[in-house]
Amino acid sequence: MNVKHASVFAGSVAAIALAGVATAGFNGMAFEAVDNEGNGAGGDTYRIYAMMDMGDRLDAVAGNSEQNLSLTTTGTFYQNASGGATSLAINSAFFDFVPSLEWDSYVTIGALYSNGEPFDSNNMNDVGMDWSNFETGGDLEANNGTWFVTPDQAQGEAIAHAGLGGDYGVLIAQVTVMDGGEIAGTFSGLLQGKTAAGDTWQEGVNGFEYGAVPAPGALALLGLAGLAGRRRRH
Repeated sequence: MNVKHASVFAGSVAAIALAGVATAGFNGMAFEAVDNEGNGAGGDTYRIYAMMDMGDRLDAVAGNSEQNLSLTTTGTFYQNASGGATSLAINSAFFDFVPSLEWDSYVTIGALYSNGEPFDSNNMNDVGMDWSNFETGGDLEANNGTWFVTPDQAQGEAIAHAGLGGDYGVLIAQVTVMDGGEIAGTFSGLLQGKTAAGDTWQEGVNGFEYGAVPAPGALALLGLAGLAGRRRRH
């Protein structure tokens, strides 16, 4: 098979052959609606996850010429002046002083905040990403960029999430959508990680919809059978 995907090594996005890349390790996408207690500004907050089995991990979210990376909204993304585009900019020590900072829109690998919660540290990095449109409330797009952690970082490990019914996954983004519709937005991108056995896996996600839930705490999960276009074939 002449199949090519994107791989992230030392912060670069490079093409590699499918040989040696596992097709297991990914169980679909999910989102959780989170009660933001009005956020001080309104809007609806969602956390978006890549779902895996216990022992699996996610190392990178990427986009290239074959698989676009996008995080879109039907409204506008809430962006707090004290926050930033990634979880590294979310300092939870400031929440008492700027409560709405907790509901900023940002991307991540596993960690909620700069201190790494629920892990011990946050060592995420990014290459080739232009955050300017996202940071002014618009969509995030990239065709040659990635946010990632190295495989030795615990924050890439799939953990059980109470808001997902105890299923295992890795948080990739939190967004607060202002004036959005029933479908608050979509996510597309190339995901890469490792299985519990140490095999590399890659999957392409196209147009995963988040936001179609009636109330905070509800869950939408799109698994192997339902994720249209999640695995790219050539």
